[in-house]
Amino acid sequence: MFAALPATAAWTHRGTRAGFEVTYFEPIDRGHRIEGCTTASEDGRTWSVAYDIAVDSGWQTRTARVTCRSTTGRRTVLLEADGAGHWLVNNEPAPHLDGCLDVDLESSAMTNTFPVHRAALPIGARTPAPAAYVRAGDLAVERLEQEYSRTSDRGLFRCFDYSAPVFDFSCRLVYDAAGLVVEYPGIAVRAV
Repeated sequence: MFAALPATAAWTHRGTRAGFEVTYFEPIDRGHRIEGCTTASEDGRTWSVAYDIAVDSGWQTRTARVTCRSTTGRRTVLLEADGAGHWLVNNEPAPHLDGCLDVDLESSAMTNTFPVHRAALPIGARTPAPAAYVRAGDLAVERLEQEYSRTSDRGLFRCFDYSAPVFDFSCRLVYDAAGLVVEYPGIAVRAV
């Protein structure tokens, strides 16, 4: 459904925060490794979040190491998934994440790539996509209920309606041919 990933991509964050995100994609045995960093200012605070994520060939998150640096110090969290919806957070079982197949970083526009690749939805189809949601500031890991619905194609672009009821948030996400977000209203736009 999607073309090959580029070696790198970048987003300008705007709306809820001002910042920039750069990501590098590397094919690995049975999946992809994604390394990136977002630096931003939000509500008068600055932070930097670096991530190293491995997804399997079905685009399910297998590991995610996330490190945040802010004025309150440096934190790191390690998430590990078995591919069947069970997670460890810093080597401890996390049953509140049971059924989640994706990691979603509050700091990242890129992590919205995972559910659309994994689900490979035809136009008109929708899917729930609960995720292990990692907060930017304190790296707290929560369950995030969200849904993607494929609405249309615009030339090489694919459109999905996205909703996260806990945030009372919904929008139309536009993806490029490689399945990377191009337009994330109120959050980010693709820069490279």
